[in-house]
Amino acid sequence: MRPQVARAPISTGVGGPQPGAWAIANLRAVRGRAFVRVVALTRDLPVLPFETILPAMTVAAYIYLYRYLGAPPGFATMVLLGGVMVTYWQNVLWAMASQLYWERMNGNLELYLLLPTSRVSILLGMALGGMFATTVRALATLGAGLVLFRVPLAVPEPLPFLALGVLSLVALYGLGMMLSSLFLMWGREAWHLSELFQEPIDLLSGVYFPVRALGAAVAGVASLIPLTLALDGMRQMLVPGGQALGFLPLRSIIAILAGMAVAFPALAQVALGRFEHLAKREGRITTRWQ
Repeated sequence: MRPQVARAPISTGVGGPQPGAWAIANLRAVRGRAFVRVVALTRDLPVLPFETILPAMTVAAYIYLYRYLGAPPGFATMVLLGGVMVTYWQNVLWAMASQLYWERMNGNLELYLLLPTSRVSILLGMALGGMFATTVRALATLGAGLVLFRVPLAVPEPLPFLALGVLSLVALYGLGMMLSSLFLMWGREAWHLSELFQEPIDLLSGVYFPVRALGAAVAGVASLIPLTLALDGMRQMLVPGGQALGFLPLRSIIAILAGMAVAFPALAQVALGRFEHLAKREGRITTRWQ
């Protein structure tokens, strides 16, 4: 007779994990991917001054230019906000959109796909960790502008501004989650795509000038980018007379960003499912030399 082997009790009728265990596993995946980025910030302290000083130099150049031209003080505030938000955009491009592609090059992507968790939880952890690390750098740029250049900045309505900031970050990193899946499917062009989406987006989003200066048609297309809407809304709230420089009404900006904050993560999940299908059918998970 064959010996009886003790088996673990099945938690559900179909042999799947309990909903609580599934949620805990996803939370651990989020924490694990976010923890790496938070710890990396503390381990690269010698590099941190260079990562904060160099972006501040670009902001300083535009501040000096506007002051030389005799522009109102609000233009310095506009430039400072652009320098702060472009830091998040660079993190979205290089630490989110290209991340899964680099993980595949390093041989870690197979491990992610084998985990008994949602793929979106891995991207969510990357987004939260990157958001925290970038906020530290953004605050350094903001502090440099306020202390060294005495840029006027006041928040007349803190709660609406906080809601706008949260929606902007969720929409930005949701776009990064979606692009990470697309860059992975597009293959070796991920590096070039990141470079392609950097300088043109800085121009179209109006990082250092009002986006309405590009004209209604170009500004309307640029409004598909969360960075454009975030800067437009923040300048209307923080820059004196900023509503005259705005392209869209503030309520419309908040409504569009709220829709993007829902749509982009959902599209990221669809793109991840599409990639997994291609990986199973065409073997795109690993590179040829692995």
